[in-house]
Amino acid sequence: MLVALLGVAALFSDAFLQPSYLFNMVRQAAPVGVAAIGVTLVMVMGGVDLSVGAVISLAAVVAAVLMDGQAGNIGYALAATLTIGAAIGFANGVLIAWNRGSPFILTLGTAVAVYGLTQIYSGGTARGIVAPGFREFFNERIGGLVPVLALLFLAAATIAALVQRTTRFGRSLYLVGSNPRAARLAGLRAARLTVTTYTLSGLLAALGGIALLARSGVSSTFAGRGFEFDALAAVVLGGTTFEGGRGGVGGTVAGLLVLFVAFNLVNILGLNYNVQRLVAGVIIIVASAAYTYLTSRRLTESRLWPSHHTSEGAP
Repeated sequence: MLVALLGVAALFSDAFLQPSYLFNMVRQAAPVGVAAIGVTLVMVMGGVDLSVGAVISLAAVVAAVLMDGQAGNIGYALAATLTIGAAIGFANGVLIAWNRGSPFILTLGTAVAVYGLTQIYSGGTARGIVAPGFREFFNERIGGLVPVLALLFLAAATIAALVQRTTRFGRSLYLVGSNPRAARLAGLRAARLTVTTYTLSGLLAALGGIALLARSGVSSTFAGRGFEFDALAAVVLGGTTFEGGRGGVGGTVAGLLVLFVAFNLVNILGLNYNVQRLVAGVIIIVASAAYTYLTSRRLTESRLWPSHHTSEGAP
């Protein structure tokens, strides 16, 4: 799909065939992409996190305020910002694990609360001064081609994919997402796994807010609004399902690139930001509908031909 879309986009602008443009697109996608890694982990486990856009907004504002234009404050500002993001994710995990509430409703409530907190903290205006050299470092191009921000996102995605596929934690996500009862029988502590995964999602969303601040150099109350839906669109495009137990970070990266090629094509065609929102919404609807249809079809076929696979090759 990505190659086909790039081919179509190249018909409108040959910029899509230039490596520098493609790496710049990855830099542009990095804030959403980092948050989408966390959303992927949550969804593989069978949950969902709608608070990542709000956490991105809060993180960008907090980091800028704590930097206060001083290079010496960068380490402290980033550590505090990541801690706040992890704390919000931890709260989500606790509410979902021990209250057994709906992840959709609870994380939506968290999003509303965090947006309100950001509004109070910022006073509804852009606050904070980015430390000198901060934005320049992340937008520096290695070898004159690859932005540091793009490289850091790809490195984070690679590490997350390896953790998901090769560690006990990663395998546990798939087991809990596909068969919670079997996970309990296997001795997995689903509540602890839920809290850990949502904490990681909050941490990665805060990292996405830092990436947004590094990319743009400014912060605002609603800077991350809509990013939760972009992240969801990238995740479902990459093959991770709302039911859990399927998908992965590698697919999410591919889905993210498809999404941002579409977004850049919208810009080249001179269409406005609202069309991007329309594209993201349609992707989520179509991907979810397609998965539901295919699942229903497989279920129907298994009922009609219950012994089809076992009878093949029988004497």
